[in-house]
Amino acid sequence: MYQTLNTSIENNIITITITRPDKLNALNKTVIEELSGVIDDVYNNPGIKSAIITGAGSKAFVAGADISEFLELEAWQGEELARRGQQLVFDKIENAPKPFIAAVNGFALGAGCELAMACHIIFASKNAKFGQPEVNLGLIPGYGGTQRLVQLVGRNKAMELLMTGDMISATEAMDYGIVNQVVGADELLDKVKEVLLIIQSKAPLAISRIIECVNNFDHTQEGYDFEIKKFGECFGTEDLKEGASAFLEKRKPNFTGK
Repeated sequence: MYQTLNTSIENNIITITITRPDKLNALNKTVIEELSGVIDDVYNNPGIKSAIITGAGSKAFVAGADISEFLELEAWQGEELARRGQQLVFDKIENAPKPFIAAVNGFALGAGCELAMACHIIFASKNAKFGQPEVNLGLIPGYGGTQRLVQLVGRNKAMELLMTGDMISATEAMDYGIVNQVVGADELLDKVKEVLLIIQSKAPLAISRIIECVNNFDHTQEGYDFEIKKFGECFGTEDLKEGASAFLEKRKPNFTGK
């Protein structure tokens, strides 16, 4: 069905595997377009409740963008490349109403690190490596790296990582706040699925509003006002009535996403 992806669904979890192992799963135009289509399916398919993104093989999650596509681009074409990628993939993942977890199983560099950071949670194998080495090519990150990295690690550490282009280990990435958990490579997908099954047992409309509120985090009153609005919306859902009733009746809730 896809040239550059493999997908499978189990327990309402879709696993999306980028399969360009000869190119260390680097993102090119085809990968971007195919990812966009799968993400749309996550949005629209009620049989999919959550998603995993990973890379084929043990060497790389995504080792970056396909640099061979950059050589002939003019400034306006580079801008369009970044805008298109953000709109088709990175922004759609970040703002998805269902949780995305990145299962990072090797190099997550450049666009690969940006792809992981667009996900809501990141799990990494012990051999994973993270970095934004674009400065080595005379570039800066174009898929949101300068923005999301600051949110995760803070201004000064982001400045250091972006300006040096240094690669860091999975453990360092966890210490800095990029990665949630580091596990063995052979248990990576199983651990991610365990977490997603827990999340899927919760009210899906509440989960989607949590994603919205966290993505709209703001130190000013505007951020709190957004949370208040989304909190109020929950009271118009059947899931809230079911959750509250189940709690009072000391039983497990049966959420329907309505």
